[in-house]
This record gives sequence, structure tokens and C-alpha cells, in this order.
Amino acid sequence: MRKLGVIFCLAAVLSLAACGAKDENQETPEPTVNAGQSVDDEENTAPTDAPKRTTVPSRTEYLTEEDMQTASPWQTCDNAALAAVMKKAEAGEPVTIATIGGSITQGTISSGAKDSQVKQKSCYADIFFAWWKETFPQSEITVVNAGIGATDSYLGVHRLQEDVLDYNPDVVLVEYSVNDGGNNTFKITYDNLVYKMATMENAPAVMLLFMGQTNLSSAQNVHQLVGFQYGFPMVSYINLLSGWFDSGRYTEKDLSGDVTHPSALGHAVVGEILWKYLNQVYADLDTYSDPVKFDKKIFTKAKYLDAELAGVGDITPENMGSFTENGKDFNGWGDVWKTTDGDGNLVFKIKCRNLGILFWRSTGNSYGNYEVLVDGVSVATLQGEFPGGWGNYAQSQEVFTSDADAEHTVIIKKAANSKGDDFAVLRLMISH
Repeated sequence: MRKLGVIFCLAAVLSLAACGAKDENQETPEPTVNAGQSVDDEENTAPTDAPKRTTVPSRTEYLTEEDMQTASPWQTCDNAALAAVMKKAEAGEPVTIATIGGSITQGTISSGAKDSQVKQKSCYADIFFAWWKETFPQSEITVVNAGIGATDSYLGVHRLQEDVLDYNPDVVLVEYSVNDGGNNTFKITYDNLVYKMATMENAPAVMLLFMGQTNLSSAQNVHQLVGFQYGFPMVSYINLLSGWFDSGRYTEKDLSGDVTHPSALGHAVVGEILWKYLNQVYADLDTYSDPVKFDKKIFTKAKYLDAELAGVGDITPENMGSFTENGKDFNGWGDVWKTTDGDGNLVFKIKCRNLGILFWRSTGNSYGNYEVLVDGVSVATLQGEFPGGWGNYAQSQEVFTSDADAEHTVIIKKAANSKGDDFAVLRLMISH
């Protein structure tokens, strides 16, 4: 299957291009400590009298020391795995650095009121990648940007293997706090995503970035519970916004032109948070011993650890009905199953425990709503129509979940109340 939304390149040819929450109600722990410290004390920490490394200065100086403490206050951050990758790169060995997330990671920069003052307009992911290149010029740095706009950690955990883990990354930075909701469903999908990475044979260092909209909406309160449980390094952009707005230091329009996506200034701030956090770890590199093997139990429940996407060429329908294999490019998704007339009736035999459908939503009037039946029972309606929406995009929706991995007959057909005929199934989202 074609790789989805992945930019794969050597750091030597990095292009600094443009890089895209919902409310949360859960209480979260509020421990505090300076970024860069490991919490595993004697087990993971070498002598503290080692000399500090010389670091590459950050490109910008928007942040004070207090800002950095606000952006990373968690005592649970264990940087030993991150430090181990830095030691590998310092020794001249090749390393692979990956990011996964939504449109903010992919490359969306909105127009902010103070963007004219930003000398180098880059998305945060490119700044993150550049730190590794500039700090370790002796190492071959390969980068993987697996950001896809308008996607959440539910889709992320299904595409994780193909879009990220198949590249054997040494570090993975995760950003889903804008597109995820602050509820238990996303706590499970996010947990499964980061847990799967940490338990891989090559055990990449996992780092969590918490973004948020300028209306202060973010899933950080859910995501930080997961990071707190595992001790992953965590940094937050959303932690800074409320104080900045209250003090008048920056306005909402300074940091975003559309509420959701950071402006060039916003991306520069995020990049500086990451740069300075990495510098803090690198400066004290000799204080870190080798990381211990990740052996913690999953925080929520193991629901999507064996998850995948299946598309045209991966699975053969039992019946195509009025659907055909369509080669039109749906924002990089390639071949899909699409119908433009008739009743649909696309039929699959699928062995699964949980099933989701990735389908196309369109602002045009021709797209309709389609019903999903599992073993003859109607389980969901997929709304392909998106009139008056902000744009066309790939929508993921879970339609079936169970405790047993079993074979099911799945039918996708036009709903009785559908006004439009068009519909496109991009992928089946299968977990066992």
C-alpha cells in the first residue's frame, strides 16, 4: 500500500516549509520540575559532576526561563531514552527522527498579525528536525514527517506502523492535542498509539507535544495523563497561551490567523520550546545512564495495538455493487472505492475485533450519506456530505467494536435519507 502523508528525506536537504481540540473535563496531576531532568534517579542517572556540552543556540529568543518552566512542568519526564539517541548521533551513527500528528505537524501556518517580524518562517517540525541536523553534523539524520491534516490519534494508531514504525525511528514526536477530543475514547486511542511505539523492539524515544487553539481548547488534560503514566518527555504550547493573553504580551491574532493553526510566530515559539528542551537534555548528556527497558502495563486497555489500514489492493470486496476502484487522488490517499450512482452495496468479509471506516467528506452537493451494516445489523451512518464546511477531508469513524476477533460481513450502502449519490471509502480501519 502507498505510504500516506509521509515526507521522508535526509536532514542535509531539509526544506523549511509551512506546517494545523476540543474541551476537556478531567482533573490532572500538577507536578513541577525543570525540563531535562530524569525521574529514575540512581537507576538512570550518571554522576552529576560531568561537564556540560556546548549547545547550538536556538534560532529565536521569544521565551524566558520562566516560560520554559511553564511549557514543561512535569516531574515524570524521563529523558534517558532521548539522551541515548543523542549519544548515538554524537558518535556519528545514523539516526531517524519522526513526527506524527495533524495539519500543524504536516505543514499548515496561518497568517498572524506579527508574522512580518518573524525572520525565518518555518513549521515547528522543521525546526525540530533542524536541531538534530545542526547539533550532530557528523551523523546522517533521516527525518519522517507523518503529519496529515484533519486527522486524530484514532486514525493515527491505525497508520502508525506503515507511516512511522516501518522506518525504525529512533525518536518520535507526537502531536494530537488539537484534533483529539478530551474524552475517554481519545485517551484510549492516544494511549495505544504511544504505548505501541514504546514497546517496539527498537524502542524509539517517545516525546509528546501538547498544542492548543487560541481559544484555549486542547486535549492536553487527557494526553498528559498518558504521558505522566509512562514518564515520557512532555512539552506544552497551550500552557503558555492563557498567561500571555492575560498579560497582553501576545494576542490571539498574533499567534493564529484562524484560531486552530499557529501563525509563523506561533510555530517559531513551538520550535523554540522544543529546541531549548533538547538543548537542556544535551547539555547534561553525561548525567544520563542507559535507559531501562520499557515494561509498564498499558494505562487504559489494549484495543488498537494490532491496528492497520486496508485499502484497494490489500483486501478484495465480496461484492463491489455500484462502487468502482477510483484512481483519483483524494489528498494523497490514492486508489479508493467510490460510487457516483446506484445504491452502493459494497460488501466485505472482514476478520476483526474493532472496525472503522475512513471515508471522504465533501462540501459539494453530490456527496451523500451511507449506512454500514455488520452481520445484517445497521451500526452506523457515514455522513459524506459536508455542506458549508471548511473543506474536503478524510473522516475516520469507528462503526463496530467487540471483545472477540471474528469474521463479519460488512455492507456499505446508500442511506434511505441520502440526498447525494457520491461516496468514497478510502480505507477500512481494522484491529484484532
